[in-house]
Amino acid sequence: MLLGRPYVYGLGLDGQAGVEHVIRCLLAELDLTLALSGHAAPGTVGPADLVEGPA
Repeated sequence: MLLGRPYVYGLGLDGQAGVEHVIRCLLAELDLTLALSGHAAPGTVGPADLVEGPA
């Protein structure tokens, strides 16, 4: 999984402030994804929301 890479880039770019910026961006993406899928918070996502992908 590539989730750790943005933190490294943020750290290299601007130290702690860069990492905080990356975290804010990731949280904004999560909020947008939840909103587009009809959820107000991560706690409202459940097994019924999962869709099986192509085989």
